[in-house]
Amino acid sequence: MGPMPPEPLRVVLAEDNYLVREGTRRLLESTSVDVVAAVGDADALLEAVGAHRPDAVLADVRMPPGHGTEGIRAAHEIRRRHAGIGVVILSQHADEAYVIELLRDGSAGLGYLLKERVGDRDELVRALHETAAGGSVVDPTLVEALVRRRRAAAESPLRDLTPRELDVLREMAQGKSNAAIAAALSLSESSIEKYTNVIFAKLGLGEQRDVHRRVTAVIAFLRERGF
Repeated sequence: MGPMPPEPLRVVLAEDNYLVREGTRRLLESTSVDVVAAVGDADALLEAVGAHRPDAVLADVRMPPGHGTEGIRAAHEIRRRHAGIGVVILSQHADEAYVIELLRDGSAGLGYLLKERVGDRDELVRALHETAAGGSVVDPTLVEALVRRRRAAAESPLRDLTPRELDVLREMAQGKSNAAIAAALSLSESSIEKYTNVIFAKLGLGEQRDVHRRVTAVIAFLRERGF
């Protein structure tokens, strides 16, 4: 008798557009995800989370009634009430202000992806698993924009990073482990560890215990430097 299959990730989905909601639900359920509820507004999302206690939530940034940043406000409320539940926010726009607002009190258990990533179910599921485990995932497009803007600022320490160090920083900000970064950049894990130490020395952030705390520190640094 072989090993038992892993338990499916239990997810609550929040999206006001019915077709997008059902399409995303079917996409997720074709993987190891169990969509325990699919709702259309922020109030229903909070109610469903309280009723089902999922592992993670996937929510649109804009939902009724105001179509503003209800998803972000709901994410903060979910994390306040249920710290163990991960929340991934989806947005049509690469809006850096939304990312900063989402991560204003820390990035643990939170993710921000562009809606175009919905078509890549593996990346979507990875983000849900990552946040459910307490990690953080930020869309590579947003990471690129944040890093580019900070490099453009004359006072930014990021200007002291080499192109390779910036590559490592971008990979880290996606929530990847050192092993995954090494694979992505075709480098050894020991090299990634060395790059990590140099990056945080240059940024004055100090050594962190694990990659998720390093991601938190990177995002906090970018936010506090004027975003």
